[in-house]
Amino acid sequence: MVPVLQPRLPSKHRAQDPLAFLCSDHLCPWTEAGAGLKMPLFSRKKKPSDDARKRLEYQMCLAKEAGADDSLDISRCELSEVPYGAFATCKVLQKKVLIIHTNNLTSLVPKSCSLLSLITVKVLDLHDNQLASLPADIGQLAALQVLNLERNLLKSLPQSVGDLAQLQVLNVKGNQLRALPGSVSGLRSLRALDVSGNELQELPRGLAHARSLQTLTLDASAMTYPPPDICSAGTEAIQQFLCKECGIAYYPPSEYLLPTLESDGGGTSVDGLDRTVEKYLEEEREWQNKFLDYEKRKERKAQEKLEFERRLNMGQREQALLVQQLSSHKDEILQTVREEQQRLEQGLSKHQRCLEEERLKLLQQLKDTEQGIASRIQKLLEDNQRQKQCSDILKSLENERIRMEQLMAITQEETEQLRRREVASAMQQMLAETYKNKLLQVTSESRRQDLVSQACSSLAEMDQKFQQILAWQQLDQNKAVSQILQQTEMQKTAFEALQVKKDLMHRQIRNQIKLIETELLQLTQLELKRQELDTETLQEAVVEQRQALSCLLQQLLKEKKQREEELQQILLEMEAKSETKQENYWLIQYQRLLNQKPLSLKLQEKGLEQQLVTLLLELSAEQYVPIFAHHRISLETLGTMSASDLEKLGVTEAGLQHAILRRAREILAVATTIPELRKAEDSEVPAGPEPSAPLEEPPGPAAPTAPPLQGDEKKSECVVCMEQEPEMIFLPCGHVCCCQGCCERLHSCPLCRHDIAQRVRIFHSA
Repeated sequence: MVPVLQPRLPSKHRAQDPLAFLCSDHLCPWTEAGAGLKMPLFSRKKKPSDDARKRLEYQMCLAKEAGADDSLDISRCELSEVPYGAFATCKVLQKKVLIIHTNNLTSLVPKSCSLLSLITVKVLDLHDNQLASLPADIGQLAALQVLNLERNLLKSLPQSVGDLAQLQVLNVKGNQLRALPGSVSGLRSLRALDVSGNELQELPRGLAHARSLQTLTLDASAMTYPPPDICSAGTEAIQQFLCKECGIAYYPPSEYLLPTLESDGGGTSVDGLDRTVEKYLEEEREWQNKFLDYEKRKERKAQEKLEFERRLNMGQREQALLVQQLSSHKDEILQTVREEQQRLEQGLSKHQRCLEEERLKLLQQLKDTEQGIASRIQKLLEDNQRQKQCSDILKSLENERIRMEQLMAITQEETEQLRRREVASAMQQMLAETYKNKLLQVTSESRRQDLVSQACSSLAEMDQKFQQILAWQQLDQNKAVSQILQQTEMQKTAFEALQVKKDLMHRQIRNQIKLIETELLQLTQLELKRQELDTETLQEAVVEQRQALSCLLQQLLKEKKQREEELQQILLEMEAKSETKQENYWLIQYQRLLNQKPLSLKLQEKGLEQQLVTLLLELSAEQYVPIFAHHRISLETLGTMSASDLEKLGVTEAGLQHAILRRAREILAVATTIPELRKAEDSEVPAGPEPSAPLEEPPGPAAPTAPPLQGDEKKSECVVCMEQEPEMIFLPCGHVCCCQGCCERLHSCPLCRHDIAQRVRIFHSA
C-alpha cells in the first residue's frame, strides 16, 4: 500500500489548509488516526436494539434543537435504511454534514425519498455499511466535498460521480471495485483518492485531468496499469505517467490548489495573486471561527451525551431494581397460586373420593335391590311351579263345583230366614260400589280425553254430570233398594260381582298379578337407573328376570280370564237349575255368600281345642268362637287371662267373663290331676285332612327386602312425556315406562324397541 503523500504548499497556506480539517479525525474516521473503529464487512439485518433506537431518537432531537450545528450524526444506530426523518431534517435545516457510518445500510436513498433532499450536504460519511451500489443520480449532490465509502460492498461507481465538481476527498477503500469510471476526469477539485483494498488493477487515463489530486492511495503490487514500479513511486509519478499517456503536460497540484479553494467564491480573481491570497486568508479565518464554534458545540454535545448516558444508567439501574421487585412479587404470587392449586387439588381429590364412595354405595344398593327382586321372582316362580304341579287343585275345583250345586238348592228354612231388607241394602251397596268404580274409571278416561280436545268446558260438564249422579244416588237410595228387590237381573248382577270378589282362586290370581306388576315396575326403574349410571353389570340377569315375570304375568292373565269364564259357567248352570217359581232366588244366594265365613277363619276354628269349643257351647257363647279362633286362644292361655283381657277381646258380659274363666280353670285343674283324661279327649277329635293346595289367602304384596334406592323418593315418570306416572305394562317385553295417553301412539317399546303385542294397565292405589 502506498503511503499518503502530502504535496508541498507555501508555508502561509499550509496552516490554513481546509483539507487538514476535512481529513481530521472528527470528520474522516477512515484516516490512519481514525481507523481504529472497524465493523464486519457482512452483518445480518436485525431489529434495532433499544439502545440503538434511543440513540437515534436522541440524535434526531439534538439535530432539531434551536442553535444546533450543521451536522446530523445517526451512526451506530443499527439502521437497515436511512430514515425518512433524516432526509427531511437535512432538507429543512440545510445540514452540511451527514454521518451515517457503522450501520447496516444496503441502499442510500430509501423509497419515497429523493436525493435532492441532501443538496446542501458537503460531508457524507457512509463507511462500515453494506452498500452494494450508489444511486445513479449521485451527481446531483453539487455541494458535496467529502465522500467516505470505506468498507462497503461496492463493485462499481456510477458515471455521475464525475458530476461532483466540488468533491475534494473520495475514499472507496475496502470495497470490491474492479475499475473506476472514466468520468473521474470531471473531478476538478479532487485532492485525495483512496482505492486500496479493492480488486482494482488499472487506473483510467481520465484521472490525469484531476489536476488538483495530491494524494492517491492504492495497492501498487496488484496494479497492471500503470506498472507497479510507477505506482510505487507515488502520486506525482502516477500523474506524470497518465499525463504522458494522454499527451498533455504535467503540472504540480500546487498550481491548481488556489483556484480550487476559490471556486466557492464565484471563480478565480483576475486582480493578482496577492488579492487572491488575502481573500483566501479571510475565508480561512471565517472557517477557523466556525470550526472553533463547532468544537465548542461538539464538546457541549459530548457533555450532554455523558449526562444522557448517566441518566440512562440510572434509569437502567432503577429498571433493574424494578425488575427484581417484580420478580420477587412474581415469586410470591406463584407461591400463592401453588398453595391455592394444592388446596384445590386436595379438595378435588376429597370430592372424588366422596363421589367414589357414593357410587360404590349406590352400586351396592343396586346389587341388594337386584338380589331382593331376584329372590322374590324366584319365590313367585317356585310358588307358581308348585301350584302347577299340584294335581289336587282339580279335585278342589270339583269339590267347589259340587258345593256350588248344593248351594243351588234352596230350603224352606233359608226362605223364611231371608233378611230381605238387609240383603237388598248390601246388594245395592255392592252394585253402587261396582257402578261407582266403573263410573269413576269411565269418567277418568273421558276426562283425560276431553282435556286434550276441550280443556275447561268438558271438565265442568263432566263434574256437573258426576254431581247429578251422586245426588241421584243419595236421593233415590230407598227407591233403588225396592227396585233391586223387584228386579231379578240386578240381583243376579250383584250376586255375580260378589261371587267374583269372594272367589278364593280369583283372589289369589289377582294378588299374584298385583305383585308381578309391582316387581316389573321396580325392574324397569332399576334398568333406567343403570342407564343413568352407565353400568353393564348383571344386565343379562335383569333381562332374564323381566322376561320370566312377563311370561308369568301372561299366564296369570290367561288363568284369570279362564277362572272368570268358569264362574260365569257356574252362574249359567245355577240359572238353568233354579226353580222357576222360587221367589228371591238370587237374594238367598247373595245372603249365603255374605254369611259364608272366610276359609282362613274356618281353618282357625278347626284349630281350636275341642274342650274350649265345648266350654263355649255349654255357656251359650258360640258367637265368640270366631274371636277365640282369630286370636288363637287356648285353654292354657285362657287360664292366665283376666276379665279385663276378655273384655278387650270383645266379651262384654261380666257374668259370662267370670263363667268362662271359672270353667277354664276347672278343666285345667282336672287335666293337671288326670292328664290321661285330656289326652283321651284330644285323641277323640278327628284331624281334618290337610289341604293339598294352599288354601289360605295369600298375603298382600310383600315389601321389598332390599334397601330402597336413593332415587325412590322421587316417583317414576313416563319416558315419553316425562310428566305422568307409568301405568301401562308392555307385553311380551314387560317394561313399565309409559302412561296411558302416550302408549296409544306407540307400536314398539321405547326402552327395548320390541313390538307391543298386549298392553296391561296398572291402577295405582291412593
